Amino acid sequence: MNTAKLKIKHLALALLIVFIWGSNFAVIKFALLQMPPFLMAFLRFTLAFLPAAFFIPPPRVKLQNLALYGLLIGLGQFGLLFFAIHRYISPGMASLVIQTQVFFTIGFTVLLEGEKVSRLQCLALLLALSGLFVVGVYSDHETTLMGLLLILLAALCWSLGNLTAKKSDSTNFFQYVVWSSLFSCFPLMFMSLYFEGWALIAQSLSSANLEVWCAVVWQAWGNTLLGYAGWAWLLSLYPSALISPLALLVPLFGMGASRIFLGEALSNWKLMAVGLIFLGLVINVYASLKKYRNAELALKTLDRD
Repeated sequence: MNTAKLKIKHLALALLIVFIWGSNFAVIKFALLQMPPFLMAFLRFTLAFLPAAFFIPPPRVKLQNLALYGLLIGLGQFGLLFFAIHRYISPGMASLVIQTQVFFTIGFTVLLEGEKVSRLQCLALLLALSGLFVVGVYSDHETTLMGLLLILLAALCWSLGNLTAKKSDSTNFFQYVVWSSLFSCFPLMFMSLYFEGWALIAQSLSSANLEVWCAVVWQAWGNTLLGYAGWAWLLSLYPSALISPLALLVPLFGMGASRIFLGEALSNWKLMAVGLIFLGLVINVYASLKKYRNAELALKTLDRD
């Protein structure tokens, strides 16, 4: 694993990925104006699986692990995310709140691995919770309490999905993402049939224009395959403490794209919530970098001894 500074080409790839992830929230909202959420999520993961599965062999991981990841990311993260953006929360706020998956990951690390939480990380969590409290208090027709809860649940599923992928010991995350999408498709299809109904599905498919289909394809190939596989590849080359901080740009791109393309208003309470949550994320990243540098220094000291 390379502990040096990021190479320019790798930094460019990382910035491209976070731009795709951030601006994608506006793309999601655009497509959801013409297509119901579970159907769109189903199409996203179907196109992530096909036609790639004809050319990409299955990963050498346990089937249960692959299925669990597909369920958590497909139905848990994106099914809930699409449903929330469709009715209950603005895409810009969703792009920010879902980053709380960082704190869920810390919590699971503490519970499962016994890792200690630093004072800085506690401060970061309190700031982020304060920001979420502001969202809950000032929730309106664009950002409701239900939307906040749904996105937090989506963030929880994302965190569990990350832990599941980590335990898979997969050596090819592109294969992992492609074949796990199969296990996302079926539950999303059943959710669409049950909650949205065949009549709405048929009407949505027949009336979808080229722009909507481009948005769905972008979800599958740009966001899922390029984004997730590329990010995992970067994490295999560098310590996560060097790559993960770049994800802080996701909500900035997300809120910027929502403001530019969807005209999302940035009221004072939204700016306050953004500031608190973002500051919490920045402090947490700083605390993680500090832990990494201390660990690296300790290893160098042991090597000299």
